[in-house]
Amino acid sequence: MKLNVILRLLVGGAFVVAGALKVADPAKFALDVSNYRLVPYELINLVAILLPWIEITAGLFVLAGIWLRAAALVITSLTVMFLVLIVSALARGLNIECGCFGTVGGKHIGLVNLVIDSALLALSALLVKRS
Repeated sequence: MKLNVILRLLVGGAFVVAGALKVADPAKFALDVSNYRLVPYELINLVAILLPWIEITAGLFVLAGIWLRAAALVITSLTVMFLVLIVSALARGLNIECGCFGTVGGKHIGLVNLVIDSALLALSALLVKRS
């Protein structure tokens, strides 16, 4: 039971923080979304507004243990999508800011992002399995 609490705090907390940082500066996050060159121009603002709230909501549900399996599945799916986006950008040689945790640090995508997202994927998948 203690492992589930630790997993919930790590995974849910990471997504609440990441989403909140994006909500704090939606224009910057919209630019980050645009830089990946995968979302149609017409949908960039919609993605930049909705995605952080999905992260926050799923993260809060995980933290609270509400619909835990469903919320953990949402987070696992988002993490897979983020990994695919980062790998795609790296493969295309894009030198862009990640946007992963909002505007914190202005970090460009790279190996560190892959490691962090892979760890989050493993933790969220384990949480799905244990819930």
